[in-house]
Amino acid sequence: MRVAETATRPVTPAGDDTGDAIEAETAAVVAVEGLRKSYGATVAVDGISFTVGRGEVFGLLGRNGAGKTTTLEMIEGLRRPDGGTVTVAGIDLARDPQAVRRAIGVQLQEAAFFDRLSLRELLTLFADLYGCRADVTALLAQVGLADKARSSVKTLSGGQKRRFSIAVALVNRPQVLFLDEPTTGLDPHARRSLWGLVRSLREQGLATVLTTHYIEEAEALCDRVAILDAGRIVALDSPPVLIRRLLATGFTKPVEVFPATLEDVFLQLTGRAMEVVE
Repeated sequence: MRVAETATRPVTPAGDDTGDAIEAETAAVVAVEGLRKSYGATVAVDGISFTVGRGEVFGLLGRNGAGKTTTLEMIEGLRRPDGGTVTVAGIDLARDPQAVRRAIGVQLQEAAFFDRLSLRELLTLFADLYGCRADVTALLAQVGLADKARSSVKTLSGGQKRRFSIAVALVNRPQVLFLDEPTTGLDPHARRSLWGLVRSLREQGLATVLTTHYIEEAEALCDRVAILDAGRIVALDSPPVLIRRLLATGFTKPVEVFPATLEDVFLQLTGRAMEVVE
């Protein structure tokens, strides 16, 4: 059986593998089939296939150079595939890439905004660029920045900047949100705050595709993950299922696993500063 065939299973809440599954939509919001991309003799993406359902958080995991970024760029219409098909919100990317771009929201790891404009003015600007109307007040409230409406981006903390970039990605009311390493460089409080935002968007039915190098983040947020290696998907399923498969091989950790981590200690001792977006 191909690895990608597991993509049609019911979507379950992240970290849950019980029978109380939330059924995924019959038609996938994102459908990738046989996607390929090479740069000369180097194969970056080697015939991968997967789907993402409505309200699903789908993670792409892999080492640097595994093909994650190239995969996202092809789905987003930023890079032309050498082969395969991509369908987003029922739209064939090859036939109408502009329509696909209007149906997605993209939050980049690094983004630059006009320093002299307020957050409210920036969101209004992006809405104008998309040719749509946006409830700027509601967007800022959704990402926990309602009290920063008149502030400029340069006055925001690292975590606030990431949340604002997600607000920008939501301006056009996308059907799919792409998050590229959304918590890289953030402190534990800011990371947990952004996790809460991703979960709230999931509850609203938004499909989300994210890449991350933090495996515990993928385990906490993702309904399913695809693990890439050398441009190929080597595993695709929910985190609990993948963990059980590993344990079934007889795998054991050579070190004692504590019921808490140093991050838990930090959060417990400094929790007064924590901002949580629900």
